Amino acid sequence: MTVQQRIETIRQRIRAALEQAGRKDEVTLVAVGKTHPPEVLLQAYRAGIRHFGENYLQEALAKQHALAHLDITWHFIGPIQANKTRAIASRFHWVHSVDRLKIARRLSEQRPDYLPPLNVCLQVNISGEDSKSGIYPEELPGLVEAVSALPRLKLRGLMAIPAPCEDLQTQREPFRRLRELLEKFADLGLDTLSMGMSADLEAAILEGATVVRVGSALFGPRRP
Repeated sequence: MTVQQRIETIRQRIRAALEQAGRKDEVTLVAVGKTHPPEVLLQAYRAGIRHFGENYLQEALAKQHALAHLDITWHFIGPIQANKTRAIASRFHWVHSVDRLKIARRLSEQRPDYLPPLNVCLQVNISGEDSKSGIYPEELPGLVEAVSALPRLKLRGLMAIPAPCEDLQTQREPFRRLRELLEKFADLGLDTLSMGMSADLEAAILEGATVVRVGSALFGPRRP
């Protein structure tokens, strides 16, 4: 199956889930290119994809250089090390994986003045897994308040990567909890739920996802 065919299959899944949910809005498809070369991303671009997500900074910078002539919105979705914030702040349009005030402050301080504020989502450890990044739900209000006040960031919403499971109803539970968390901050105008990947995007959309991050279903297995 070609990349274009995979993309159309994912778009059909998104449309079907939106219809099942009775939603009239749209979901942004972020193509996650982790381990795949620029040539593969170019195929996705030619098939209409404009949003691309990357987990690793050095890999992302090389792809950005190779694809600099294209109108791409770049999303950083991986764990953020403090020594990587300057490049992330200057080279990306979105960051989905902010889970510490220290990182948020560095991103704000290092976002160039000539660029618009950096769109950020706060990553929530919604399944309570010790091995996962993300802030715990009970700590979220304080971080939301602090990040909202940073001048070079625009807090857009929440992101999560729940523990994997097979059953649709079980998949929906953590996504529902994330949506309910977002609703608590309705007065701040947060509008983004970044949740759902290749195996569970239907469950995420049924619970209100506005962004899904899809890698293997678009590009195949990760390359070594």
